[in-house]
Amino acid sequence: MDWITLRQLRAVSEIARRGTIASAARALGLTGPAVTLTLKQVEEGLGLTLFDRTAQGMRLTDAGIAVNKTAGEVAGALNRLEETVNGLKGLSAGTVQIGAVSTAKYYTPALIAGFKRQHPIIDMRLTLGNREDVIKALGDFTIDCAIMGRPPKGIPVEAAAFGDHPLVMISGPEHRFAGGVGLSKNELSGETLLVREAGSGTRTSMEMYLADLIADNSIHYVEFGSNETIKQAVMAGLGIAFLSAHTVAEEIKAGRLVAIDMEGLPIRRQWFIVRRRDKTMSPSARAFLDFVVHSGTQFLPHFPKLYAELGGKQPDGAAPTSSSRPEALAGKAAPEG
Repeated sequence: MDWITLRQLRAVSEIARRGTIASAARALGLTGPAVTLTLKQVEEGLGLTLFDRTAQGMRLTDAGIAVNKTAGEVAGALNRLEETVNGLKGLSAGTVQIGAVSTAKYYTPALIAGFKRQHPIIDMRLTLGNREDVIKALGDFTIDCAIMGRPPKGIPVEAAAFGDHPLVMISGPEHRFAGGVGLSKNELSGETLLVREAGSGTRTSMEMYLADLIADNSIHYVEFGSNETIKQAVMAGLGIAFLSAHTVAEEIKAGRLVAIDMEGLPIRRQWFIVRRRDKTMSPSARAFLDFVVHSGTQFLPHFPKLYAELGGKQPDGAAPTSSSRPEALAGKAAPEG
């Protein structure tokens, strides 16, 4: 297929990203007819239709998905080539594409700012999404690395933990659980639990923690699409919630939310920096991963008030952090889970 050009691949990619010929043309700095002609040339060369024309916009066919994926891989390869050449020239410029689960948004900007202080001319691009979104981005080769809870299944990855990720149950300060000591999980029976959408890492951890009660249909769910909405709903008295402590640190500090002292809580998980094992890293992406592995812990929120409310309990299930195993991103694959 030596006939296809970078210009044609980029046109397909922009149409897929933006959904219309007109929007793609504006992004490419071309006219609509020029983009239409380019698409027609690719479809005729392949003998396949790349897009279904629908009322909701241009939708990729199976052939279009394959071409669009290849376009992304080619663009990524060219970016890596440019950064490698810059590295060989002794330059530190480049771009790092980062994906992060939405729970990580409470510290990721500070993490990036810390890295930028050391590497001011490296461009950083951050994409936030739920766990499934970030795994898809890894699978599509559209990001260099991901900040998330558990390394994903089904993708060849390398990962290193760089800090603790405690998970807690929260309520409003007027709730009957507030101030309770050593509560049993069974006391949750009949409560309304405010939860994230299916596919969220926090939702998965909650379902593991409350598996018995869920099996007995003892808990009522109200589902929300964001941590911020859940926090507001808890403060309004709609119910209680199971969330990352990193999402509620400020509200607990201010007394607007309370961490519930319940058996088995807080649950200790780890934050991971993850990359594909089969994707060549650019010098700038390698610099960012090394920074997170060795310095990421200092950018995570700390919770002295949280642990004071829980009787001084530290999270269970201690695990080594990145400072003790930076080799995980130097060739050792993390366990899937």
